[in-house]
Amino acid sequence: MSLRLRFALLFTIFVAIVLLISSITIYILYFNYRQADFFELVKSEGLEFYDFVTQIATPKNKIPTQKVQMLHETILWDEALVLLDSTGKIIDKIPDTLKTSYTSTFLKHIKKVGEHRYQESNRQYVAIYMPQTHHYIIASGVDVVGINKLADLRLILTSVFLGGLLITAIFSFFFVNGALKPLRLLSVQMKYTTEQNLNKRLPERKTHDELWQIAQNFNEMLSRLNKAFENQKSFVHHASHELRTPLASMLSQTESALNKQLSVSEYMQILTSLKEDELNIIELTNALLLLAQYEKLEANNTWPLVRIDELIYETMANVQKMIPDASVHFQFSSLPSNEADIMVRGNEALLKVAMFNLIKNGINYSSNRKVDITINIEQSAMKIKFENNGTVLTDEEANNIIVPFFRGANVQKIKGYGLGLSIVYRVLQLHHGYLQYAAVNASINQFTIVLPKV
Repeated sequence: MSLRLRFALLFTIFVAIVLLISSITIYILYFNYRQADFFELVKSEGLEFYDFVTQIATPKNKIPTQKVQMLHETILWDEALVLLDSTGKIIDKIPDTLKTSYTSTFLKHIKKVGEHRYQESNRQYVAIYMPQTHHYIIASGVDVVGINKLADLRLILTSVFLGGLLITAIFSFFFVNGALKPLRLLSVQMKYTTEQNLNKRLPERKTHDELWQIAQNFNEMLSRLNKAFENQKSFVHHASHELRTPLASMLSQTESALNKQLSVSEYMQILTSLKEDELNIIELTNALLLLAQYEKLEANNTWPLVRIDELIYETMANVQKMIPDASVHFQFSSLPSNEADIMVRGNEALLKVAMFNLIKNGINYSSNRKVDITINIEQSAMKIKFENNGTVLTDEEANNIIVPFFRGANVQKIKGYGLGLSIVYRVLQLHHGYLQYAAVNASINQFTIVLPKV
């Protein structure tokens, strides 16, 4: 059973239950009202009969004709009226052909309660004890008009119930069909979505309801997937290009050496060039493997506490060994009040890689081979700023600094692969931090690491 048919059926059943309860309630209320009203009418007839008979209890009394007519103007359908004395003997009855008898137990019960109402089949009875004269009045009748009205009411309520049920079923089906339309479109879109058509989007409703949110979230998911696939394609394209260049160079030099008779010095020159190309390939491969490895890592709550200033000093020492002519200066914007202010929970080796890449980038792309590092401690986060003198990035370049193999226009003549900041970005993600770039002025670049404090 489809979801829309199930929803329409459930909604119809719910409305059917409400209509059924309402119809039964209306019928019961009217039934009780009609019954109570007719009991009052029967009682009134019994009391009028009592007044009429007691006025002719003695032969001397003459009953006016008007009173006799008054008694019979409101006569009930199949009316039966009986007046009994204190011993249970019939004093008078209507009609005269009425045959009935009452037990002493029944009369005692009437005397005890004063008034007793009951019903047998469609006939309603009212038995009354009159303490002044010790008489018993037993009046009864059939509410034909009320019974016919009940039958009409049953027919009306049944018609309303069935009609309402049919209308509800039709409208609920169309309503559910329209309400679930975005879900059907989503299902179709998911069925035919591949990496070749990630640009297709679901139509978004103007009303900001849950289905609109589903469509919007699905479109946003497609945008993220499309961006991820584009980055992956770009990554593969650039990686293959970067690997192809040194390999082609190595193949060319090898073929040249094989086809010619060269001197020892020429062979040494070719081997040196091949070694340089091999080192480039190794460096690029290590960077790619490192980035792929970090993509699979996840944050770990069991990581130890790391003191950032000590980590920076160790990284600076490693950089000085590799690049002796570099100058790296480190300082605090303000001294920390306690040791916890400069502690973060993380992987020391990964954080060293991030710091190393930022320092190395700052040195390579600066005009004076100098990098200034400043730690700024805030209430909930720690900001580590890396500043260098050099050509600043444009807004477009700043937005793409974490894209693998992306390189700004100002560094095209400097050796590199554009993977350093991608690695930094992934390391910071694992530590719930992020990377910011800002141009302090026309000649100073500023990269800022933001890490949450312990």
